[in-house]
Amino acid sequence: FGHQRPTPPPPTAPTTNPVTPYRDPSLHPHPLIMSWKASLSRHLPVVRFFACPKSPASRGVIGWFSKNYEELKLLNPTMPLLLRCSDNAMPAITTEIDFTTSHLLKYMLQKNKFIDEERADAAKKFLGYLSDEKLKKEYAVARWNSPGFDPMRPFIEEDQPDWKTDPKIGKDLARYIEIHDEFENTWKVITSGPDDEFTRAENALLMCQRVDLWCAGEQEVEAALKHLVNLGTECNDLEPDVPEYVTEFYPGTSDL
Repeated sequence: FGHQRPTPPPPTAPTTNPVTPYRDPSLHPHPLIMSWKASLSRHLPVVRFFACPKSPASRGVIGWFSKNYEELKLLNPTMPLLLRCSDNAMPAITTEIDFTTSHLLKYMLQKNKFIDEERADAAKKFLGYLSDEKLKKEYAVARWNSPGFDPMRPFIEEDQPDWKTDPKIGKDLARYIEIHDEFENTWKVITSGPDDEFTRAENALLMCQRVDLWCAGEQEVEAALKHLVNLGTECNDLEPDVPEYVTEFYPGTSDL
């Protein structure tokens, strides 16, 4: 009973360094590099790889696809990533880009696809119409100025070919007819080029959805896919529109 109880040591201060969580290297091989891969499905609906399994010119495409497929599929589980192989196939990557009229006209102006200056000026004027929100709103509102009549109804020109000369409809839709005729006349000038000038420009723009990779290495394949992702970021709108309220309800099974 003469011994004194030992004094317990003072409590240690909590450490200020947070514990670093464990990161599985197989799931996170390159945390700083794979950000563009994770956004693949938000900008492109599908990616198709073409290659010839027997040709050395396709080794870059097949090699890059084999090394990156699991990671891409893990980050984009619902996105189709397709490899199409056949003999003598041209190695390439293709996707789907939603090009608009504005993209087409800008492409034709940048690439000097218009042989005549008059059609180039008409394209610039039409681009001005497309960027004029006030004019587009006025055009959309003026469409309904005649009660019970829609000038954009299907087959209206066959059912009522003389609707513009009707006194009441013509008066009510005077502003709509004026804007519509200006749009149509400008568009006719744009598409009136010789030697299928407009159609050939359309096809050339559609070919931008494809990148040929003959004898390309794996770095070139990755650069081509990044290029297509950048195009999809600019042109595609794949972000889902989440409804503000639930409009439909489906009950589950009765035994739950």
